[in-house]
Amino acid sequence: MSINRVIISGNLTRDPELRNTQSGMDVMSFGVAVNDRRKNPQTGEWEDYPNFVDCTMFGARARSLSQYLSKGTKVSIEGKLRWSQWERDGQKRSKLEVIVDELEFMSSRNGGGAQSYGGDFGGNQGYAPAAQAYSAPAPAPAAAPVAPAIDASSSVYDDDIPF
Repeated sequence: MSINRVIISGNLTRDPELRNTQSGMDVMSFGVAVNDRRKNPQTGEWEDYPNFVDCTMFGARARSLSQYLSKGTKVSIEGKLRWSQWERDGQKRSKLEVIVDELEFMSSRNGGGAQSYGGDFGGNQGYAPAAQAYSAPAPAPAAAPVAPAIDASSSVYDDDIPF
């Protein structure tokens, strides 16, 4: 038995391209850049090396999300790997891409928390706000107990993750 699951986070390398199949299904293609950290053998310093990942999302979610995504948007995606092979001008070509099941915005235009878009594995598609990854207990007013929200995208992801 094998498991084909991928989770990556990075920035979009280009604006998404939205198209339709002959049957009318929406297909969104975009690229995500993720960094790989390696030690430079000459200098001994750690350096970031970019990896570029092609991503594809299908269905109504693809059309809905295409209007909110643009080059530079920081996202986290979950999906599965798919290898494709074709021939063009007499040359065999191939690529490995991620078929996106879930997409989460790691930053937002208005500075709010992350948002998650996707569906469950039973086929239900929709919108679900992401759970707060980090929160700190604080005294709440007696009339309305509310836990504080911490913007994890600015306090955790940029400084603590090496890519």
